[in-house]
Amino acid sequence: MLNNLFLLSSETKLTLSRGAGGLCSSTLEKLKGFTCMAEPSARHSDTEREEKKADGASSKIYIRGSSVLPPRDTPDQHSNKNRLQQSSAPSRRSKSIYTPLEQQVIELKQQHKDALLAVECGYKYRFFGEDAEIAAKELNITCHLDHNFMTCSIPTHRLFVHVRRLVSHGHKVGVVKQTETSAIKASGANRNTLFTRQLSALYTKSTLVGEDVNPVCKLGNVEDGDCGDVVLDPPDSFLLCISENWDKLKKQLTVGLVAVQPSTGDVLLDCFADGQSRSELETRVLKINPVEILVPSDLSEQTLRLLQSITNASAQADDRVRVEKRDRDEFEFTSAMNTVTEFYCHTQEKGSRSLSGVASLESPVICCLGPLIQYLQEFNLERVLRSERCTQTPSEGMILSAATLRNLEILNNQTDGGVKGSLLWVLDHTCTPFGRRLMRKWVSQPLTDPSVSERQDAVQEILESDSLTLNSTRSLLSHLPDLERGICSIYHKKSSTQEFYLISSSLSRLGLELQALLPAIQSQISSTLLRGLLLDTPDLLAPAHSFLKVLNEKAAKLGNKTELFSDLSGFPVLQERREQIQAVLDEIQDHRKEIRLTLKAPALDYTSVSGQEFLIEVKNSLSSTVPPDWVKISSTKAVSRYHSPFLVERYKKLLQLREQLLLDCQREWTNFLDQFGEHYHTMKRAISHLATMDCLFSLAEVAKQGDYCRPEVCENQRQIMIRDGRHPAIDLLMGEHNQYVPNQTELQGDARRTMIITGPNMGGKSSYIRQVALICVMAQMGSYVPASEARLGILDGIYTRMGASDNIYKGRSTFMEELTEASEIISRATERSLVILDELGRGTSTHDGIAIAYATLEYFIRDVKALTLFVTHYPPLCELERAYPAHVSNYHMAFLLNEPDIAVQPEFITFLYQLTEGAAGRSYGLNVARLADIPDPILHTAARKARELENMVNARRSLILNRWSTQQNIWFLCF
Repeated sequence: MLNNLFLLSSETKLTLSRGAGGLCSSTLEKLKGFTCMAEPSARHSDTEREEKKADGASSKIYIRGSSVLPPRDTPDQHSNKNRLQQSSAPSRRSKSIYTPLEQQVIELKQQHKDALLAVECGYKYRFFGEDAEIAAKELNITCHLDHNFMTCSIPTHRLFVHVRRLVSHGHKVGVVKQTETSAIKASGANRNTLFTRQLSALYTKSTLVGEDVNPVCKLGNVEDGDCGDVVLDPPDSFLLCISENWDKLKKQLTVGLVAVQPSTGDVLLDCFADGQSRSELETRVLKINPVEILVPSDLSEQTLRLLQSITNASAQADDRVRVEKRDRDEFEFTSAMNTVTEFYCHTQEKGSRSLSGVASLESPVICCLGPLIQYLQEFNLERVLRSERCTQTPSEGMILSAATLRNLEILNNQTDGGVKGSLLWVLDHTCTPFGRRLMRKWVSQPLTDPSVSERQDAVQEILESDSLTLNSTRSLLSHLPDLERGICSIYHKKSSTQEFYLISSSLSRLGLELQALLPAIQSQISSTLLRGLLLDTPDLLAPAHSFLKVLNEKAAKLGNKTELFSDLSGFPVLQERREQIQAVLDEIQDHRKEIRLTLKAPALDYTSVSGQEFLIEVKNSLSSTVPPDWVKISSTKAVSRYHSPFLVERYKKLLQLREQLLLDCQREWTNFLDQFGEHYHTMKRAISHLATMDCLFSLAEVAKQGDYCRPEVCENQRQIMIRDGRHPAIDLLMGEHNQYVPNQTELQGDARRTMIITGPNMGGKSSYIRQVALICVMAQMGSYVPASEARLGILDGIYTRMGASDNIYKGRSTFMEELTEASEIISRATERSLVILDELGRGTSTHDGIAIAYATLEYFIRDVKALTLFVTHYPPLCELERAYPAHVSNYHMAFLLNEPDIAVQPEFITFLYQLTEGAAGRSYGLNVARLADIPDPILHTAARKARELENMVNARRSLILNRWSTQQNIWFLCF
């Protein structure tokens, strides 16, 4: 509780009511309830005691509202003074006096208003004001009042844990460090002032790069359960920047997009036209899966709604996307172009993009690139944007729209948003983090070119070969650290010595072991893709050897930069500083002779106690022999310890040189990282090769699951022929005991290209159409597929419209959502596409629904000519088979029907899950109602009503047929 209490005067209460020191209103209300306020605690760190000594030099600052402002003569201030003077109770202090540390925090906070600042104070980091209240709530730690601010603290060795937790909840966190060392400060003119502090790093969800938040030696223990409270990096941590440009003449919206992953160096550029629904943007956002999005402050309402729907998709705060709004002026083309020109015009780094190459990009991309450069410069992570290896558009390859990614559960399941049950879950058997990231790209962007067969050849060779070389290569990939993130951390010059040693030693070991395998690779491996990857990698990894040789392994693992470099011949500055230190040490050792003579103690030697070195220890009984000018450092009952004037001066010099050596070592370390960074693009290419190998091994592992076949992918044909096809995820989830019922599929672009599928609810229609689409995706990835035989043409895209749900964030009803998705498919599908429409028209009245479904399907049959799977409960649609017999076939999911003896009982269905030719007459929805445990009275009423309606429809149909027949007879008689 509060110690050393004093009464609050009415003036102090009034000051508090106006908001003190950045306190939020909730805290102020709590403070009003107390009749006393805490004085500073008697226990403070050495750093805080130094600050309090300098407290007398502090200026006086008023508290205005929720922010801290310097005093100024304003009418409001005069009125406050008058009000305070008229108070009946005298005030003990009418102004808040800030300590030097608090003044320093105020200045830093004014420069970084949007960040939670963790300020280094001795052996802990402290938060102040509202930052402290937020941090205390998120970190579940105690927050208390100290002087004028609420404050809370965390130990320095736990900084990386707490920063990661704050960042995971969407906060921007700044780390403020002391930039002066005690020995050098003590020798300077400002020795009696406060330690200077500066913001050393900023962190958000996408920018967790640096020694403070990524100490590899600690994170390596997470999997063993040693650090269970550490928030780990997500598989991808893309920062996405979006710009919009509305063309008034063409009445068209063009969206620019730049996505960068600062932790891996991946950069994506894209520019595309989009409609009212922002479906194209949604598709790209889902594929990129950003953790943070940068947008202009005047973003359109439609795009804002889309982003809100994405950011609110997860119930967990640490899974939500962080949205950062920036000044709209930064997104203006002129401003952005100036930023881009200034950034790229001085680039001389090997492998960097030229200014001319960047200037040729579309203007919406430039409008994203400018703000992104400015934003990343705040984090010192802008260097990755100079990379020449930018991937142009995440829309290359087979088009999988946002709806398709969701409906087919390609990246996540629709139950809880997790990976289990998705296609990615089925295919991902990678053993490296960088392989896992590449597999996600492969799954979301299947190929549309002949290189599909290269992957298939590689997978087949891995699957069938008995070569020990491939087994050795696979074992090399296991238990590797995240090399891709590691070399990028080095490239940013933010790597710790532990991380650098781990990464460089792993790269060097991989290079040497692959080099040893080269003869076997050349003689045993026939796949063009595998040979190219394995033969190219050792040379690309070669630079790692020379950097590793320079390092002292023990010092690198301990983080000791003063002993880091084993050979100082390449570091003359460090060599000179070491010589200076040794010279002082020699002088101190030589001084022992004089001390021994003075004390008449020939065997006397220096001692060290509590970090103090070169102490002269003398028994208290012999203190009379100690010269009067010696300085007593410490004492016990038995002995006293001294420094002679010579030792005081030399020891002070030694400490200064040691601290200067630390600074020199840090400078040389940064230069060393910079030299390694010159090989960044080469190393990244090597790691890309390793990731590709990992993905190929993963696909081979998938192919080992029984009854998978290598599909025949035909570039110039429009067809889907699948024998005994199964849904890959359901087949895996059900296991061997509940075998999935396989089905046949045959679609021909020039023949029967449309299947109308009917049948009872829960009969397996949706699973069937999903399995066809997923098999096509797997085939064009280069994977084996769950079938006994498959022959497939290359598809340019898969378009789906499934399910029935509204979209509140976009302001669309269920039926509007249906038709919007259908409209987008109509405008984008081609004759080389696969179109899947499930239950189109169910969101409105029966007649309107049938009409829309019929007209839409007929359009696809007659005009688009895409390969089409159409699931429906509307019997009239089956008549299209008669209208287009060459292109349309009716199918249904087979079942066994047990008719009840009594008319008021619902029928009972046994599902066979087998696709069968012909249309089903009814949907048998009451059977599903029975399975859902709807009460019997309701079922009986529903069954009776269903019979009535069916009889009514049949009666009308008979009447129409009779009238038609009568008219035909009259017509015949007339002629």
